[in-house]
Amino acid sequence: MSVKDDFLKIYTESIHRDGADKLLEWLKKSDFFTAPASAKYHSAHEGGLCEHSVNVYRRLNSAVTSSKVEIINPKGISISETVAVCGLLHDICKVNFYTTSTRNVKNEQTGQWEKQPYYTVDDKVPYGHGEKSVYIISGFMHLTREEAFAIRFHMGDYADRNTPKAFRMFPLALMLHIADLEATFLDEKEGN
Repeated sequence: MSVKDDFLKIYTESIHRDGADKLLEWLKKSDFFTAPASAKYHSAHEGGLCEHSVNVYRRLNSAVTSSKVEIINPKGISISETVAVCGLLHDICKVNFYTTSTRNVKNEQTGQWEKQPYYTVDDKVPYGHGEKSVYIISGFMHLTREEAFAIRFHMGDYADRNTPKAFRMFPLALMLHIADLEATFLDEKEGN
């Protein structure tokens, strides 16, 4: 089973709220399944964004399942749905974000200069990182307060004085941040 198939299976089996189907159709029409997760760091290859999203989902699911921390959800929304929303969609801000360009690189064996492809950023909606993901998801479906805070603060920007408070108020935010770090540094390789 491919990573895309894994993503689609988790998404369709776990996320059932109004608008989820429209968001999934939007993802299928976008570059989500072919985009890199970063320009040159973790999962900087075709399909890296989808791969990273599944890795974060798995890490977050494991953490939430084994934790005694209470995740507060409105009636009718399961913890498994919240984990899928946060894990799979936390980096949706990277959809249609990267472009491919070329640069000249000297071939060490031949001494010749050769054009090599690389990813570059073309951000058409410069709205922050977590904020942008919340904004995009909210255009399709409702997020719980805990989901919105988790996605907004998943980068753990300690320069933002609200981050520690958000982590205390919404443990899922801290858990998503840690899952993102674990996926990035333990599951994925830099530059590929």
